[in-house]
Amino acid sequence: MALLSIDDALAAVLGRVHPRPPEPVASAQAAGRVLAADARAAVDLPRFRSSAMDGYALRAADAPGRLPVVERVAAGAPASRPLEPGEAMGIATGAPVPEGADAVVPLELVAIGNDWIETPAVAAGDNVRPVGGDVEAGAVVLAAGTRLGPAQLGALAAAGIATASCAPRPRVAVLSTGTELRRPGEELGPGQIYEANATMLAALFAAAGAEVEVLEPVADNEAAHRAALERGLAADVLVTSGGVSVGPHDLVRRIEAELGVEEVFWGVSVKPGKPLAFGVRGETLVFGLPGNPVSSLVSAILFVRPALDALQGAEPGPHYAAGTLAAGVRPSPGRDQLVRARSRREGGETLLEPLSGQDSHMIARAATADALVLVRAGEEPAAGDPVLYLAL
Repeated sequence: MALLSIDDALAAVLGRVHPRPPEPVASAQAAGRVLAADARAAVDLPRFRSSAMDGYALRAADAPGRLPVVERVAAGAPASRPLEPGEAMGIATGAPVPEGADAVVPLELVAIGNDWIETPAVAAGDNVRPVGGDVEAGAVVLAAGTRLGPAQLGALAAAGIATASCAPRPRVAVLSTGTELRRPGEELGPGQIYEANATMLAALFAAAGAEVEVLEPVADNEAAHRAALERGLAADVLVTSGGVSVGPHDLVRRIEAELGVEEVFWGVSVKPGKPLAFGVRGETLVFGLPGNPVSSLVSAILFVRPALDALQGAEPGPHYAAGTLAAGVRPSPGRDQLVRARSRREGGETLLEPLSGQDSHMIARAATADALVLVRAGEEPAAGDPVLYLAL
């Protein structure tokens, strides 16, 4: 069969992605969501001149010298009057700097008496946070396409943004196929194995912001496949595992075609993950991943996760980083490879040590990897050569 390159296959996938209309989401509930529009500050941040230190507010022109302490200012409790020349006020971190003061001297730099301080010289503006020094009211806090993590949610809250416009979470249905599959913990009979792919893929897609439904694994018979696939096609994205090759028990592609799925391509020039199928039915994206666990995982990282990013308006990956091989890699003449590796920092660079056991069924060994090293077809990179890799 004619195999697409990784880049051409990804372009074919992303060309079929149509983001859904945005929806308002309470900022406090928006973890993991992607902004569909710029989020703009409702207030200046800080809203008022505030102290960056515990110390004393004063006029720089009055330092150095001994100054009477006439009041103490706490966060949320502004001074009762302006500061007069020749005075100081005790002040807490984050408290409003009183009118008339233009500097704050840190507590540890002053000598303290009963109602006075002896202060060293300070400059105007020292330890005073200006109004809007972080962001001004109306300015963009976070741009459209930003995925909201803890720091981003904190910024929205601090800037008074109670509701954000976000892309909907894609609904993903995950279906594993194979008569041999059993749930972990069940007793295994002859020729049976534990089903792992659905658990693995669901975790990957949830981390990418999707709402995931894991369907019951189906045996290799047409009726079971048809019912499960029809249910999965109601989602925004259907991801199947297994059953996409050309054997007599590989039913997925044929039954999907009967259910109206238009196959865009089948087969990618990549190792692992060659027998990947991708199609569409209406707005639903349909991925048929290989059954071997590592092949399934690599295919999902290369193609499904970028589609989920694009559905949410985020910049789609995969996002490669630069590193250096710590040991050589055997060439793959006909296909690009994604080589499982362990990374470490050394001498200011990322060194990547390929793992032993690169077969596509070796998920236990793959679980010790934290990187996928991209090796182009026919290349035979040696220790010390620069490479691109995906962090896991």
